[in-house]
Amino acid sequence: MDLGLKDKVAVISGGSVGIGLAVAEGLAQEGVHLVLCARDETRLAEKAGEINARYGVKAIGIKVDVSKADDINRLVAEVDKSFGGADILINNAGTGSNETIMNAPDEKWQHYWDLHVMAAVRLSRGLVPSMRSRGGGVIINNSSICAKQPLDYEPIYNVTKAALMMFSKCLANEVIKDNIRVNCVNPGLILTPDWKKTATQLTAGTDTTWQEYLDQIAKKNAPIGRFATPEELAQFFFPVLTVRQLLRRLHLLRGRRLVECGGVRQMPTKRRRDDETSDYDCTGSD
Repeated sequence: MDLGLKDKVAVISGGSVGIGLAVAEGLAQEGVHLVLCARDETRLAEKAGEINARYGVKAIGIKVDVSKADDINRLVAEVDKSFGGADILINNAGTGSNETIMNAPDEKWQHYWDLHVMAAVRLSRGLVPSMRSRGGGVIINNSSICAKQPLDYEPIYNVTKAALMMFSKCLANEVIKDNIRVNCVNPGLILTPDWKKTATQLTAGTDTTWQEYLDQIAKKNAPIGRFATPEELAQFFFPVLTVRQLLRRLHLLRGRRLVECGGVRQMPTKRRRDDETSDYDCTGSD
């Protein structure tokens, strides 16, 4: 697939594993140069090196904790130094939480607010000026189906992902005049390391393995009977990134909430006439 993105520059937070890495590899196949940021410096160097060797693009890894403003400022400065700015920003970094509202301290709420919301605010604020100077750009915020359909064991995750979704809409309205499009993807059951971590925590001290727990979740909630892979979800990102594909499919799409629900049965659907447009695209739901 030729997306017309050759020699563009993409910054991907949480880019060394899971969904972020799958998107990075897909973009590298299109000739996009990459800035991957995450906290694990060793893994970053390994994955950036593999992408360089396999796809022949320039990929660099920068150790960053996106919940910290100083780290983001350093990242933005390095992007400007190495590439003269960015054309694409994928705000992907995040992780599940595990608490109740009554028991979670303020510090935990603040950490997730910084990780899921302020990271996107700060990265967007830092990279939009270079996008303007380069003639435009695309920002995709990776939220979650939990922004609309909460899981009861992680209220902080639900709330902050909902805030990220609204931030996407607000930013889209603000920067469209600069030829910068902003959209939000709300994934459902995607088999990421974070799901494995959460399942391991929830099954600790029980007779159920984390694999069995996730299998039960998928069979209960997904008509396809399984979790989707990060690589499958990544294919959903790519048409949103290029005007060439968008003009063929979704004229001037911006500020939309795109839902790749992975077949979650409880996901609300919107019945529409053939001549109506949809605010979201939900594959595999009832």
